[in-house]
Amino acid sequence: MPRLKITETVLCGAQSALASAHMTTAEMVPILPILDKIGYHSLDAWGGSSFDTCLRYLNEDPWKRLRIIRANIHNTKLMMTLGGQCLLGYSHYPDDIVQFFVQKSIANGIDILRIYDPLNDIRNLEVAIRAAKKEKASVQGSICCTSENAENGKYFLEFAKRLLDLGADTICIQDTAGLLRPYDAYQIIKTLKAYDSSMQIQLSTHYTSGLASMTVLKAVEAGLDIVDTAISPFSLGASLLSTETILATLRKTPYETELDTYFLRQAAEYFSGIKLRYLRDGIMDNRIFDVNITALESGVSGEMQRHIAQRLKQAKKERYFAEVLEEIPRVAADVGHVPFVSPLYEILDTQAILNVLTGERYKIVSEEFRNLVLGKYGRTPNPINREFQHKISKGAPIITERPADSLEPEVEKYRIKAAPYAEQEEDLLSLALFENSAMQFFEWRKKQKYNLDGRGKASNKSAVHPV
Repeated sequence: MPRLKITETVLCGAQSALASAHMTTAEMVPILPILDKIGYHSLDAWGGSSFDTCLRYLNEDPWKRLRIIRANIHNTKLMMTLGGQCLLGYSHYPDDIVQFFVQKSIANGIDILRIYDPLNDIRNLEVAIRAAKKEKASVQGSICCTSENAENGKYFLEFAKRLLDLGADTICIQDTAGLLRPYDAYQIIKTLKAYDSSMQIQLSTHYTSGLASMTVLKAVEAGLDIVDTAISPFSLGASLLSTETILATLRKTPYETELDTYFLRQAAEYFSGIKLRYLRDGIMDNRIFDVNITALESGVSGEMQRHIAQRLKQAKKERYFAEVLEEIPRVAADVGHVPFVSPLYEILDTQAILNVLTGERYKIVSEEFRNLVLGKYGRTPNPINREFQHKISKGAPIITERPADSLEPEVEKYRIKAAPYAEQEEDLLSLALFENSAMQFFEWRKKQKYNLDGRGKASNKSAVHPV
């Protein structure tokens, strides 16, 4: 019986869920050599919302962050999660941008790309997977879990077959809302292993609903190979199962992990200090560690609920929180029961808020929601009602082909646009994905470079997080 392997998420996924990705590179660097000694299968180290947050809030270059992490991690594979044709952004990008981004991610230090599509539309994964395989990286094809498919082992098997045919090396079951129940996880993994016992399967399930511990245990018993966890200070709630908890659970069993608990304790102590500081400074809120069983009914993850609460607070409409939560599953059903993963959850909660605050469903429709209905994100898991589609589209043509087929190449366009600011080729990709945030960062970086003090030396007094 093979031992369970662990992917640690504290550097990216876990801190994104609990601290809105506000952990700085400078805070990561001191503990990286210790993390490298623990014996993890991989570190979820980069990408996701942390890329935009680096540019928008931290005045950091995300590419420099990746290179710094790679320079300090010698024995452990680095993983990132990539949203297929959406990459790390909120819309589809042309194939040349996708290919160039994948190439640069691998060149800067990524070993494993977990590639998913928010709609589970296989067409939106093809270019990213082939680009990663061309660069000799390991590809993990990911299947997003929804309230509709969470009990359907056949669905996961058919999708996994297609991912393997595209070249995926491993398969991930991605459950960001904590919807996957223990015996359903057992059945799904048994179904996959019955088809191919050598298939490597990874599970990423968040703790929002409180099921994750039991779900992971049943998945392990069914033959799970790898699991995402988070070191204890950054675990539970909107995050994932505690790394230390699964170690203790599997001790003296055939599945026992091989992690070094001495170095794990050192890492936990270090991140405990960061957590205390984040709680004190308001970067984290104790409430995000709570179990929210309503997620099983609504499918709304803890991270999504926090996002909604923040938006309503900004609008001074907090009293509508419960109504918005009730509206979100209805909106998702109207568009084919789409998964609540980024960037779809931002689209869904925006529309739900509009529906509730205007007092009339779809009186105002966001551009992103209309694009979803028009097929600009791909094929929805279930067909959208034609009458509803016509109402939202207002006669605009529905896209049935792969959305990126209609997009013109843009690498050279952004190379020219980035030229006045660029210090590296990767800057054009930052600009292509998050233009406003990137321009803000480029301006800040330029000021730091040319902001001279009275002695003619570069001053970094205004630097927010120097690394």
